[in-house]
Amino acid sequence: MFSGLSAFPLTPMKHGIVDEVAFIRLIERLADAGVDSIGALGSTGNYAYLTRQERACIAQLAVKHAGDVPVIIGISALSTREVLALAEDAQEAGASAVLLAPMSYQKLSEDEVFGLYETVTRKLSVPLCVYDNPGTTHFEFSDELHGRIAQLSNVGSIKIPGVPTEPGAARARVERLRTLIPSHVTIGVSGDPMAATGLNAGCQAWYSVIGGLFPQTALAITRASQAGDTQEALRLSERLHPLWASFSQHGGSLRVAATAAELMGLVTPPCLPLPLNALKGTDRQTLSRLLHEWQLA
Repeated sequence: MFSGLSAFPLTPMKHGIVDEVAFIRLIERLADAGVDSIGALGSTGNYAYLTRQERACIAQLAVKHAGDVPVIIGISALSTREVLALAEDAQEAGASAVLLAPMSYQKLSEDEVFGLYETVTRKLSVPLCVYDNPGTTHFEFSDELHGRIAQLSNVGSIKIPGVPTEPGAARARVERLRTLIPSHVTIGVSGDPMAATGLNAGCQAWYSVIGGLFPQTALAITRASQAGDTQEALRLSERLHPLWASFSQHGGSLRVAATAAELMGLVTPPCLPLPLNALKGTDRQTLSRLLHEWQLA
């Protein structure tokens, strides 16, 4: 479950409420493509903007419509009390695993973050993926903290941010972390522009935004790397350079992914929770042209 391509779909909105029909469509599309797992209610899934009831509904829909594909449900929240409630909802929905980032309003210390994972993992009956996403949480994990948390029961994977661009530096980064965590805990790369490099450097999973929209495209990159064809994985990723550049230009992948989903007719615009907006004007037109040229699937 914590290896290969883990596809992270949007949680589309319509008139201010969750668009369940569109979400089901996205989940079934991923299941049909044969992704290795589905990650619902990650950052791409807009978890921070949803109520507990909405998140419980999304967890249930994801599990129901994913078929045999394992579903990882995000349980991140500001307080440990909320996290535990969301973990209970995810497990009741039949999640195969949960995903937890250390959200905060007040800056967290390393001991506080360790305490969060220690408390939550004691209560779980399913594995947990550690969600290291400083771009949204503003918390920087040290490798040593990852090593401490990875020793806890029920920890199955660590989702790290993008690796260094240079292949040798990327491999050194992964190997350094590998020495600190048990062998049964996988390392997964996020940050789609660096995914091919991360997989080639020894990451066992790709926690992917584009996998949630273009599963066949992301699977091709993943399978090439898994087969040892590192140059093909890099070539397929480099083909998407304009998309990676758009991620950087627009503050990350979410707005771009939402716009792409709208342009592809997978969701009804506007699909993001306010005050977030998809791309407009020239930026939207440029993305539309690129999608037409690429013919991604």
